Amino acid sequence: MGLLSPSCALAAQPTWPKLPRVSAIVSGGASGLGEAVTRRLHADGMAVTIADLNEEKGEALAADLGDGASFVSTDVGDEEQVAAAVAEAAAAGGEGLRVSVACAGIGWAQKTAGKHGPHDLGAFQQVVKVNLIGSFNLLRLAADAMRSNEPRGSGQRGVCVSTASIAAYDGQIGQIAYAASKGGIVSMTLPAARDLSGDGIRALTIAPGLFDTPLLAALPENAREALGASVPNPQRLGLPEEFAALTAHIVENEMLNGEVIRLDGALRMAPR
Repeated sequence: MGLLSPSCALAAQPTWPKLPRVSAIVSGGASGLGEAVTRRLHADGMAVTIADLNEEKGEALAADLGDGASFVSTDVGDEEQVAAAVAEAAAAGGEGLRVSVACAGIGWAQKTAGKHGPHDLGAFQQVVKVNLIGSFNLLRLAADAMRSNEPRGSGQRGVCVSTASIAAYDGQIGQIAYAASKGGIVSMTLPAARDLSGDGIRALTIAPGLFDTPLLAALPENAREALGASVPNPQRLGLPEEFAALTAHIVENEMLNGEVIRLDGALRMAPR
């Protein structure tokens, strides 16, 4: 069906081979949404390279997962570091690098202009560098590595998944840098899918809403409950495992391509 299934037959419970033959790389894969994706792809039989700046968490996660998991210290904005991580991932499994998931990201809260003056230009540039340029850096290098893979099924060589945010559509007050960086990811999804279509490589993006990540874990419980209650249905924060489940389905379903999928419980964020 997808990269891991030998046929196109539909099944209620697809069974993927539990062999670390297909390789995956997950940027920001040591915590939050990225950790959940790392764990899911590894459980589904992939050799997973964790590309993250946090060496302590990355090494600990790789050790916890054991065989088929490795960590590479990676700044997603650095061309050489990402290239090295992609090369390691490509060599980790017999089928080559076939899955890339970009989860690394940062945030910044500041108005365009206000009582404290104009928005800090350096902060804006840094958010765009990590979120947008970092995502593109992994996308371009992973896709280039996938081009040398042997085609499987209907000519498939790989899939690249990026992480945006519903802030790309519903950016709140003080989110201009974050919204701009995530909006760029949304906008490059279809052109990337079109660019890579001739090579049998798919490109998609997930735009999550409010998820129970380490960032929100630092908030008081009443604040977390209020955020969860703002989601129409289900009225709770999303679980990282739900993000990982969608990622796994994208890998499996080769008819998904060039699309940005909102994963938000029908949430549309208010101005503040």
